[in-house]
Amino acid sequence: MADFDYDVLVIGAGPGGYVAAIRAAQLGLKTACAESRETLGGTCLNVGCIPSKAMLHASELYDEAANGALAKLGVKIDKMSLDLPTLQGQRVDAVKGLTGGIEFLFKKNKVTWLKGLARFTGANTVEINGETVTAKNIVIATGSSVTPLPGVAVDNAGGRIVDSTGALELDKVPGHLVVVGGGVIGLELGSVWKRLGAKVTVVEYLDQILPGMDGEVRKEANKIFKKQGFEYKLGTKVTGAEVGKKGVTLTVEPAAGGDAETIEADVVLVSIGRRPNTEGLGLDKIGLELNARSQIETDHDFATKVPGVWAIGDVIPGPMLAHKAEDEGIAVAENIAGLTGIVNHAVIPSVVYTKPEIAGVGLTEEQAKEKGAIKVGKFPMMANSRAKTNHEPDGFVKIIADAETDKVLGVWIIAVPAGTMIAQAAQAMEFGASSEDIAYTCHAHPTHSEAIKEAAMAVTGKPIHM
Repeated sequence: MADFDYDVLVIGAGPGGYVAAIRAAQLGLKTACAESRETLGGTCLNVGCIPSKAMLHASELYDEAANGALAKLGVKIDKMSLDLPTLQGQRVDAVKGLTGGIEFLFKKNKVTWLKGLARFTGANTVEINGETVTAKNIVIATGSSVTPLPGVAVDNAGGRIVDSTGALELDKVPGHLVVVGGGVIGLELGSVWKRLGAKVTVVEYLDQILPGMDGEVRKEANKIFKKQGFEYKLGTKVTGAEVGKKGVTLTVEPAAGGDAETIEADVVLVSIGRRPNTEGLGLDKIGLELNARSQIETDHDFATKVPGVWAIGDVIPGPMLAHKAEDEGIAVAENIAGLTGIVNHAVIPSVVYTKPEIAGVGLTEEQAKEKGAIKVGKFPMMANSRAKTNHEPDGFVKIIADAETDKVLGVWIIAVPAGTMIAQAAQAMEFGASSEDIAYTCHAHPTHSEAIKEAAMAVTGKPIHM
């Protein structure tokens, strides 16, 4: 058998790639990870999940202080102001600490970091910075990047038309921010700048925000954000943008057809989705085609049709979520090592980190109805004692169960800590729980999570507190 430089070479050090590399090394495989960024962690840690949460948290605290929420609790602030450079500085520190942490884990687990872009030259060989590296197994974990919008050219350095990366790094609060795309990223970053003082308008091609989420959740979220001051232009498409000295003139028209109009903005954030990073990998050299969505198809074990080549994360079908990629990273490493690595793609939670947070796992009510008879239990957060004392009345918990077996098919939550609450629902579904199982599990009082218990009780029509 031919000698290889490595047992496993992972291309990409995002949440999928770095986790796959660490797990492979833990399982005794000689492992390397190719990454061209100056720091490890991919989009998520450098310019995505992590820095956006640092900004969201800080902006929430600012908003509470600036807009009287703290005064209602008896916390009076006589003078306050926004120090944007410090707010941005703590974001940079968070990223630095976490990306440095991965570098430490690579050293600890003896994973070799090969700095540079990797390109296939054969089934077991890649070229990195002009050098050929061979590996018995190669895992493609190159992630995704921002989908461009025709006629609206992103220029993060210019600070006028930006993508999610540029929207994190604005050096002043825009007077008017127009967000193109009413999905997760647009609403999160829109929330940051809205709280810090910007007027925010969301332009969405579809007739409702948050595509793919439960219909009732989408409507309720729309209402909540409107109350917070978001403006919407739904069923609207952007056809062009012109950058001037003072800002951007956006041209929009109804998605169904009609007269064009213009919107004046200081900054435009383009967030219409993400696309797989599959270009420039030299996949043609190994005979690996992409599907219609430019994704790499794999089997249940994350193996591609080319022996020894595997793929995980945003480059394969499924939701583009860091935690999905992480689970696939562990699974693919275990499969390479001859163990059984499995990801249950039916139970992958998704979260929108607005305030309140929005989270879901499993089927929406619409999807569940298509499959058969269901029962739905709902409980409003305003009837939850902890939410009430915290002045967090917005939202609800909704549990969808099979009408015959009572098996939980989906859980949807709008609540301030929904992202944390959804873990219980995912765990219950992983164990094949019924709504009765959740209803008869003792929940600590007073917690937001009691709303999950009450919603489970409501599936059979018996909540206590409403």
